[in-house]
Amino acid sequence: MKYSVSEVIQYVREEDVKFIRLAFCDIYGNQKNMAIMPYELERAFRLGMPVDASAITGFDADNASDLFLHPDPSTLTQLPWRPESGRVVRMFCNVTHADGTPYCADCRHLLEEAVSKAADCGIKFRFGTSMEFYLFKTDEDGTPTAVPHDNAGYMDIAPADKGENVRREIQLTLERMGIQPESSHHEEGPGQNEIDFVSAEPLSCADNAVTFISVVKTIAARNGLFADFSPKPVIGLPGSGLHISIEVTSEDNRDLLDNVIAGIMDKISDMTVFLDPVANSYERLGRDKAPRFISWSAGDRSHLFRIPPAPDGARTAELRSPDPTANPYIALALLIYAGLHGIKEQLKLSDACDIDLYLANEDIINRFSKLPSNIEKARKLAYESSFINEILPESLIRHYCEC
Repeated sequence: MKYSVSEVIQYVREEDVKFIRLAFCDIYGNQKNMAIMPYELERAFRLGMPVDASAITGFDADNASDLFLHPDPSTLTQLPWRPESGRVVRMFCNVTHADGTPYCADCRHLLEEAVSKAADCGIKFRFGTSMEFYLFKTDEDGTPTAVPHDNAGYMDIAPADKGENVRREIQLTLERMGIQPESSHHEEGPGQNEIDFVSAEPLSCADNAVTFISVVKTIAARNGLFADFSPKPVIGLPGSGLHISIEVTSEDNRDLLDNVIAGIMDKISDMTVFLDPVANSYERLGRDKAPRFISWSAGDRSHLFRIPPAPDGARTAELRSPDPTANPYIALALLIYAGLHGIKEQLKLSDACDIDLYLANEDIINRFSKLPSNIEKARKLAYESSFINEILPESLIRHYCEC
């Protein structure tokens, strides 16, 4: 359910809410929050709540240390792991300057702008996510170890799969927060898990991805475990990806998916540092079904894109290169802009390559361009990209490309 300002105020008053968490993200997608008491809620909606921008990674506030959080009432949700008596709720916020103008590096606002640009063209995007993560044991002090929670493999069941109860608790918690998981299972690596989500409009998809990571880490800790979302936590074991499904519709009912995917493939190297933002990301790419080449297939999972047949006619593409360290707001915004580029330029999708590229000979492999092989190359491509510089603020690009 999406609430209005008046409905949030009424809910807080009637449902014994004692704390309201105002959530936002730094430029790397790390969730931050401040907690306010109910009597501050009307002020938060009317004026925003100040934060010290200088203490937030990547928030260069033009010599003005105060930025302001403005809660989005439609994102109200209870935090189920907090007490029922004296409840705690959370809302995501937009970040502005004191005069109310959007802060340029507020990534949630960047995605809102991308959605608006698409709507001006009569185009709507929907995204779904499949996110992988590892569960590791902790020691007696709660410090993470390198010991996986179990030694199960792909889609194994209990007792080999010791993560099923944790995944169950995660999914039930998300349901109580209004988020719809689609499926879950044990992944290939020991202690590795995957939970998939139904598609949603872009802002909800990104909000849900941030919420998901927070919920997984919280539930894991409650079970004496550590949830690791890094792309390659253990060299030699499968990496963890953030697979993004893409749907596109237009007001005139054109099938634009091919143009969108062609546009993303045209700009994928420029945006890779934002989809795979840490050095460890490049230990994953090109291994264990994570793509290395800019190619697509109807079914094979070694390619950048998978566009499977659609029995119901609703075509969907799956992008397989991002990993969970990506800021979902930036990632989805860039995918929208690249997709609009493909539509505007009427880019054509290349022929499918329905073979396993890990087993292909050099004659086939040489047909395809490669994704950046390390973070230095990815940073350089982004920094020099006119596409990236037209979309993202200079300060954000600088943090990603010069760190």
